[in-house]
Amino acid sequence: MRALIAGEIGGVALAAAVGWLVLLARWLRGRPAAGSWLAGLRHVPRRYLVDVHHVVARRPVAARMHALAAGGVLGGSVLALAAAVSGLGWSVWALVALAFGVGGMGALLAWRRRVPGTPAALSGGAFLWLPAALAAWCVGNGLAALFMAVGAPMTAIVGAVVLGGAGGVALLRLVALGPMRHALAGVAWLAGHTRPGRFAGDGRDTGLRPLDLAAARLGVLVPADFPGPVLASFDACIQCGRCEEACPAFAAGQRLNPKALIQILSGAMRAVPPPYAGRPAPMAPVLLGTGGMAQPIVGNVLHPDTLWACTTCRACVEECPMLIEHVDAVVSLRRGQTLMLGQVRDGAARVLEASRARAEPGGRDLAARGDALATLDVPVLAPGGETDILLWLGEGAFDARYGRTLRALVALMRRAGLRFATLGADEVDCGDLARRLGDEAGFQSLAAEAIAALKTRRFAKIVTADPHALHVLRNEYPALGGIWRVQHHTGLLDELVRDGRLRLERREGVRVAYHDPCYLGRYNGEIDAPRRLLDASCAGRVEMERHGMRAMCCGGGGGGPASDVDAVTRIPDLRMAQARAVGAGMVAVACPGCTAMLEGVTGPRPDVRDVAELVLAAVVA
Repeated sequence: MRALIAGEIGGVALAAAVGWLVLLARWLRGRPAAGSWLAGLRHVPRRYLVDVHHVVARRPVAARMHALAAGGVLGGSVLALAAAVSGLGWSVWALVALAFGVGGMGALLAWRRRVPGTPAALSGGAFLWLPAALAAWCVGNGLAALFMAVGAPMTAIVGAVVLGGAGGVALLRLVALGPMRHALAGVAWLAGHTRPGRFAGDGRDTGLRPLDLAAARLGVLVPADFPGPVLASFDACIQCGRCEEACPAFAAGQRLNPKALIQILSGAMRAVPPPYAGRPAPMAPVLLGTGGMAQPIVGNVLHPDTLWACTTCRACVEECPMLIEHVDAVVSLRRGQTLMLGQVRDGAARVLEASRARAEPGGRDLAARGDALATLDVPVLAPGGETDILLWLGEGAFDARYGRTLRALVALMRRAGLRFATLGADEVDCGDLARRLGDEAGFQSLAAEAIAALKTRRFAKIVTADPHALHVLRNEYPALGGIWRVQHHTGLLDELVRDGRLRLERREGVRVAYHDPCYLGRYNGEIDAPRRLLDASCAGRVEMERHGMRAMCCGGGGGGPASDVDAVTRIPDLRMAQARAVGAGMVAVACPGCTAMLEGVTGPRPDVRDVAELVLAAVVA
């Protein structure tokens, strides 16, 4: 009997190992990974048990289901195999039965998630068979272990082993169909994760990697252009739908569903992709082209508009239990379309052309960037000059509305006695828009010009009120040789209040809800300083349902406004509705893009003010 149990469990384990090797052979057809997959295997236990489960635990019911199912299946299988091979006594078999019983409880919870109805975000199809397969494996092997412990008749043990074997065959079949593939692919992805910084320090690793512009192939056109671990990440998707629920583009009815996107990329590796039983991208026609590692992705199996609908807000990445990097995949595909094929949306093409020709996506005169501060006599730092703070104005400086924010910031910095200056006409566009739209060559050209200008000046740090510029200067310029301390204006003002250089008095008024900019919160982890400033300035701060690291995007990132993708509704309308839902009469912002998008909402809506404006109103002279 021990040999029968060992053969059953060992056979399933061997088949799973062979399946993993088959998948690995496919992933290895991608570009070589930057690090070693083999060396990364040592990190998998911690990444799985800590980092993955940190995200899974945000939904306690799902966390309990996963812990019981995964723990019971793995623990029971390993113990049963050890007991069968070693010939240990009844007490060990009783422990095996207990472990499989735990797995059976997990299978029951998996069934309860879908009964009486499957939530819309969860995929159906083969996933509906997963609880039954798990239950058969756990119940069959659990009964076999229990019968071994109590010395039951051989026929009872054989029957239980047959039931467990049927569950094992079903689980292996579900690997091929997708529901259990993540159990194998997840190991490879966590071992070779392309952003290891997510597992160290503050867990922020959000800067895009520079391309070698001398390479023959730039960006991604076919599945083989993705690095091997990234291909594994597509197969690691468990189709839980958390990314779908978080995506602002999907909520607005744009042609993007991040879950469907990852499944399309997974299927693109295969001539015959497994069926997808989740919700598709809204309004996006399903493309039924031929898959394969050397077959085109965009226009063949993926609708082009899906790429340009992404706001690069990283809400999908923040919610993904398997830590998949959806935005990196989107930008890689955009790079292929932009750099290799020249196929971008008309509006995006115009801003990219202006960026190349005028170093400014609107084609405006660089000297006009400082017009909003013309009456304030802000110094311009000449080459060779020195100051304490270099004030980076950003693209918003051309907008009259954002000029109010900059004037408030300058007034506060002067009240605190700070010494600062701008670059004047030498401040070119930082390149954020070009890079998100896939024009890496344009970005690197702008970055080289900006870095050269900055290196001719001496300063202690850069301060900017634009989170997109903050992110590029802080996280993406260092790879190109530009390393400085870069601070957001809310962080600077928070320090000034903390040090007593600015004294604030809380003002009574309407309820104020703070809207977290994606490139300040999720990209840079800065969510507390703006709230401390608002608590010191305003008496009635409230939180929207989605806030902090899980805030909803305003719709202005990733070149969305320039790409002009069709939608059922506008993302900022959805965001303003969330503000109204908590009774906010004012929305505080900390980004020129967010200001423009939220103030563009028509009809009755909360007022919009930058944090700097509210702080200035609360300053005690």
